[in-house]
Amino acid sequence: MSNRSEGIDLPTSLGYLLKEASSALRAAMEDVLRPLGMTITHYSCLELLAQRPGLSNSELARGAFVTRQSMNVLLQTLERDGFVTRSAPVGKALPTELTASGRESLAAASAAVRDVERRMVGDLSVADQTHAFTLLRSMIDALRGADRDEKARATHTSKGGATIVRPDTPQ
Repeated sequence: MSNRSEGIDLPTSLGYLLKEASSALRAAMEDVLRPLGMTITHYSCLELLAQRPGLSNSELARGAFVTRQSMNVLLQTLERDGFVTRSAPVGKALPTELTASGRESLAAASAAVRDVERRMVGDLSVADQTHAFTLLRSMIDALRGADRDEKARATHTSKGGATIVRPDTPQ
């Protein structure tokens, strides 16, 4: 039998706890959005468009944490159902905006999601909520910064002060 001293202690792992919180939040959001005929991605797309009209498929996909292909399929459905309009292409991008029907649908979904968020932080003081937000943002920034730093180290070498992109490394 091997000793797993190198393993992660799940009961004390912050990463595991964050994943559990993410899973619980997702389930709660799905529960309130399902009766409205929405998925989380559908809701996220409408919310992003309400806050930033004219986003492209790629920008929406990044904002909703899905692939461009998945977002394109969703946008086609939302356009067919009258929730969004897609205007004339700007370069390769096809800017998208909410319709009145999309805004109405979003209003009900936003209220439901706000209720989930209120329930999630209901036992936290305003100061605790602010602190949690700051800590989570710091963790995200640290991981994304580390990812960028690792990618930069893997794809670039320095030669006499000049930076060279290594062709054998995926970009």
